[in-house]
Amino acid sequence: MSVGPEGPQPSVRPPTPPANPTLQQARLAETWRHELLKLAVLALVGAALGRLFDHALVAVCFVLASFLASHLRHLAILRSWLVAPKAVELPDAGGIWGEIYDLLLDLQRKNRKKKRRLTAMLAEFQASTAALPDGAVVLGARGEIAWFNQAAQTLLGLRMPQDVGLRIPNLIRHPSFTEYFGNGDFESEIEAPSPVNRAKTLSLRIIPYGNNQRLLIVRDVSELRRLETARRDFVANASHELRTPLTVLRGYLEMMEPEAQGKGGLADWRGPLLEMRNQAIRMEALVNDMLKLARLEADSSHMKDDHLDVPMLLQRTLDEVRALSRGNHRFEAQIQADLGLVGGETELLSILVNLLSNAVRYTPAGGVIRVRWEAAPEGARFSVADTGIGISEKDLPRLTERFYRVDVGRSRASGGTGLGLSIVKHALERYDARLEIDSEVGVGSTFICHFPTHRVERVQTRVDLGANAA
Repeated sequence: MSVGPEGPQPSVRPPTPPANPTLQQARLAETWRHELLKLAVLALVGAALGRLFDHALVAVCFVLASFLASHLRHLAILRSWLVAPKAVELPDAGGIWGEIYDLLLDLQRKNRKKKRRLTAMLAEFQASTAALPDGAVVLGARGEIAWFNQAAQTLLGLRMPQDVGLRIPNLIRHPSFTEYFGNGDFESEIEAPSPVNRAKTLSLRIIPYGNNQRLLIVRDVSELRRLETARRDFVANASHELRTPLTVLRGYLEMMEPEAQGKGGLADWRGPLLEMRNQAIRMEALVNDMLKLARLEADSSHMKDDHLDVPMLLQRTLDEVRALSRGNHRFEAQIQADLGLVGGETELLSILVNLLSNAVRYTPAGGVIRVRWEAAPEGARFSVADTGIGISEKDLPRLTERFYRVDVGRSRASGGTGLGLSIVKHALERYDARLEIDSEVGVGSTFICHFPTHRVERVQTRVDLGANAA
């Protein structure tokens, strides 16, 4: 027996050469045959010696008892080795026990190789995750902490080894994370203040893997949120400051407009004055949309919970959009008269006006615009379908981006600001709703707003919905 870094080691045996199952079974059968033959020979020898003293049966029993004692001795050695393999040495033995010992030692060598390999892989994993700027926390099936890196210690205030084994919801007590963890829906990520520094904002994402294990990824998004706030404040302030000079400019243009009619003193400037007036109107619309979007972004979690008569608001919006169409389009409306919403009127009007005005802008004269407001299994559904120019598939994912236009020239010519669908997206987020877009180039587009059940209610309306088609 030799002594190694892991304690006493059994004597080194030559490794058992790998063999296929058929050869192993043949070798085992041969070993058992030798063992049985050995037992038979010992019994015959004992019987022969016993006959010399007229005690053949006693001699055979003594031989068999000695054989059994030898096996019991090997069993005791095997049990001791299984209990403490580092302290007990397996003896060199022949026969069936030698075969068993060789197989056990070979299995032990293989397990040690696997252990060294797994230890190296674990050390490499820990070294790589320790170098990550993001926090990583390995969680068990119940959310108990199994391991975490240095970044997680800094961001979450975890301590090694005191916090190992504790459930992560007991350490991150913010309501949004508690709800996120309890729901078990980890498709998205949530944000919460750091338990160590409330001024820091953390992005938390749980990724399930393996056998009911989870990996919590923690990122510091404080700087990103600060930059977003600074951008939003800049846009809001700049837009607000632009309103005064635009109002002055439009006032002077309106004063000069009569002089540009007929043979007035500014008749030669009629075209430039008209263009300046149109651009001032467009600029004013852009500023108003930027301010509206800034207000929606400023506090996306708070909204009035007014009881809204959606059929009445929708009918009023349809009247305004028909005026914008100037009779160039046919409107078809199917409005469920007793279906309302709970939320903010400003946000809802932003949704209705932008979707309907977009349909007018991008639908050629003679086209059809279909409006539906109806109950749905998920709550309620508002849809606007047109027979307009349509949108290519590659443009669909970017439609709700600020200032993104599918047809820049047409949008500008029609007075579009490129912010309408972005406003719709943020207004729907206030309602916990989502926008679905289906479109085909040359056929038309359909915009569907899905409102959740908790925002829907039944209302009594006096709006005349008899003329649903115009």
